[in-house]
Amino acid sequence: MGFFSKLKEGLKKTKDSFVSKVNTLVNSFTRIDEDFFEELEETLILSDIGAVTAENICDRLRAEVKRTGTTETTAVKGLLKGIIADMLRGDNSLALETKPSVILVIGVNGAGKTTTIGKLAYNLKNDGKKVLVAAADTFRAAAIDQLNVWTDRAGVDIIKRAEGSDPASVVFDACAAAKARSADVLIVDTAGRLHNKKNLMEELRKIARIIGQQLPDSTLETLLVLDSTTGQNAVNQARLFKEVCDITGIVLTKLDGTAKGGIILPIKDELEIPVKLVGVGEKIDDLQNFIPEDYAEILFADDGKDRDEEEDSEDDEEEYDGNEEDNE
Repeated sequence: MGFFSKLKEGLKKTKDSFVSKVNTLVNSFTRIDEDFFEELEETLILSDIGAVTAENICDRLRAEVKRTGTTETTAVKGLLKGIIADMLRGDNSLALETKPSVILVIGVNGAGKTTTIGKLAYNLKNDGKKVLVAAADTFRAAAIDQLNVWTDRAGVDIIKRAEGSDPASVVFDACAAAKARSADVLIVDTAGRLHNKKNLMEELRKIARIIGQQLPDSTLETLLVLDSTTGQNAVNQARLFKEVCDITGIVLTKLDGTAKGGIILPIKDELEIPVKLVGVGEKIDDLQNFIPEDYAEILFADDGKDRDEEEDSEDDEEEYDGNEEDNE
């Protein structure tokens, strides 16, 4: 299954929930008027997009309707598709220009942080990069062992100490190892505690300071892992973590298990944090780069052949033509 097909399958519940509501609304009105916009805003809020972002989308749609002179409700889906893709555009790719580059992974326990690190390490290794993982979540029971299982699956090295060790010391060792082993990417796991923001802030600042001292020329990505099944609670988590540290991107996990994939929009619109990666399954290759245009296209596409199926068909035709020439 191709990347586009996996994302399409992963977003199926979100698409079915969100688009069915939009379709019902469109079919209930014959023209675009203020009543329509009020109903649309309520529909967006019910789709876990949130009041602020729902209002922003409706404001953009009003401007587009005015600009294009559109009066038919049937045109709304096409306009919404463009608006949503535009809202989600930003720095959606990982900054991995230096050697080594550092990815600091944060998030509450249970969000999928450990599995995300394993899948990310696997993807980067398959891209030809030498990856090293630092097990700096030393407080949660079995966290190191779980991460060890995933790094074994990914086929990458791990730097670890005993449970209860100082996380900063693990990061110090990992930075030294990354330089000594000429690693391309160092991925750092961290503890996921939000109940005491002061301690979490101090710990993350200490880790960031060590990375800055030991790898001063390295790019630093700080990725926040959020569980999409928690809906608006994930947005609230992002807001709290943003108070603690400088987040450069979001990893949204478990998209395949929820109809609440619309939370991508308020995260970007209200918090101005780009979504960089999405998890669409439990397999090790089910973590994907987030592409706003693909997200919008899948949400509003008519059912039928997806992009990968069309590309596969074209490849089959080319292969058949070549074989036919050989037979002649």
